[in-house]
Amino acid sequence: MTNDESIAVDFHFDPVCPYAWIASRWLLEVDAQRTIQLHFHVMSLKFLNQDRVVDPWYSANVERTAGPSRVASAVAVHFGEKVLGDFYTAFGDAIFDYWRYPDPAELEAAVESALRHTGLPKSLASAANSSEYDGFLSRSHDAAVASVGREVGTPVISIEGAAFFGPVLNSIPRGVDALRVFDGARLLAGFPNFFELKRTRVSPPVFE
Repeated sequence: MTNDESIAVDFHFDPVCPYAWIASRWLLEVDAQRTIQLHFHVMSLKFLNQDRVVDPWYSANVERTAGPSRVASAVAVHFGEKVLGDFYTAFGDAIFDYWRYPDPAELEAAVESALRHTGLPKSLASAANSSEYDGFLSRSHDAAVASVGREVGTPVISIEGAAFFGPVLNSIPRGVDALRVFDGARLLAGFPNFFELKRTRVSPPVFE
């Protein structure tokens, strides 16, 4: 593998997922060191769990945190993928400082801050409480799920057309570690009969 090789990477995320945030920062670390074509796409924890039997508390939390994915969809529709990535970075910087479940007021403030920092119309914040962009969000979400199957979560990553759920990382790999993790994920994803590698999480995520 050479550093000037161009590698297509599609990253599907729900903005409120801490593990998607960590994985996105990891891929940006890779992008800074190697030539990859990194594309951002929205998906939805709400849509992922709407037909599943889950804990009532979790279901309620997914419902109350669905707004940012709707706003991200509005950003993607009106301003495209590059601006979506910028919005996501600004949004995540506002809520992923330490591990917690942000309340609706924090999420609303983070959306408003992200729109302001990316120079986007503040009116897009109203999408959080509207179904106007649910059609786009559903199509984007379904494209992610179609690539890996329904028994997954977020993020979904495709490397050169080989898609998988995860990797679920508890902290952001930096420097050489970022490349090592990427090469390992790429190798496993490229083997057609690889399906799962998992262990129990024993500590909360770290966003540094």
